Amino acid sequence: MSRAVLSIGSNMGDRLAFLRSVVDGLGSRVVAVSPVYTTAPWGGVEQDDFLNAIVVADDPGYSCHDWLCHGQELEQAANRERLIRWGARTLDVDVVWCAERSGARMVACRSDDPVLTLPHPQAHRRAFVLIPWLDVMPDATLDVEGAERPVRELLGGLDESERAGVRCTSLSLGVLPSSGHRGVTP
Repeated sequence: MSRAVLSIGSNMGDRLAFLRSVVDGLGSRVVAVSPVYTTAPWGGVEQDDFLNAIVVADDPGYSCHDWLCHGQELEQAANRERLIRWGARTLDVDVVWCAERSGARMVACRSDDPVLTLPHPQAHRRAFVLIPWLDVMPDATLDVEGAERPVRELLGGLDESERAGVRCTSLSLGVLPSSGHRGVTP
């Protein structure tokens, strides 16, 4: 069994529909979904604001690479084009963190593979990842340079302008309305 934390974002077309397509495409694998946030683009390329959310998903048959492949399939279904690094996109699905079951516990995966680097090498610098992640996993931790650190601490270390640029919306991905899956434990 593996569990994945997926950061999803869109800033082209029907942004909310593209985010919903991820939740729909993952189906019963979805364990929790954060609120939807609006954020300024990250990476220095002029473009429209993003809608972002975090999805936590489980699948007994998935490896960490399977989450990447599934995310890329969802991006392709949304006609994602990779023209400019950090440029505008219909849909972005990033595997931020992944863990696999080892006995009775989940163990975070580490990978230096250029195709799938885990944990995501920029996650600890991105408020648009950390803020919604804390909504669904308040006790989440992330390995940064070999040290496991609370996501809350990483968020607190970001510049206030980075945190202030992530604003919760009234939009919803319309799933798990009262299922009790808000706080997910690793």
